[in-house]
Amino acid sequence: QVQLVESGGGAVQPGASLRLACATSGRTFGIHAVGWFRQAPGKEREFVAVITWNDGQQYYSDSVKGRFGISTNSGRNTVYLDMYNLKPEDTAVYLCGASTTYGLDYELVGIYEYWGQGTQVTVSS
Repeated sequence: QVQLVESGGGAVQPGASLRLACATSGRTFGIHAVGWFRQAPGKEREFVAVITWNDGQQYYSDSVKGRFGISTNSGRNTVYLDMYNLKPEDTAVYLCGASTTYGLDYELVGIYEYWGQGTQVTVSS
């Protein structure tokens, strides 16, 4: 099994930056991808960004492309989501998910077998 814990959320003003962290533990050798998703009240969980474990490829949703960056630390046990120029529409609970599959559509919620509890990001004046 895999355990995921998110951190780094907070309340900021528009234009600010935040770094979210997803700490992984357990049987992480089986992970092929770690993705970031977000969910606002009354809305479905939506894809934000993903990094693949085999080759480090990164993919982003159109709404965050150019503003967010996904990366991992040297020990490959933590995945970061660097967010800059935050907008009110970025307000949501941000969750990280781990997938043990390979070569699938990483935008789909259903391929992620493990999830953290999420960290709140609030962007307002």
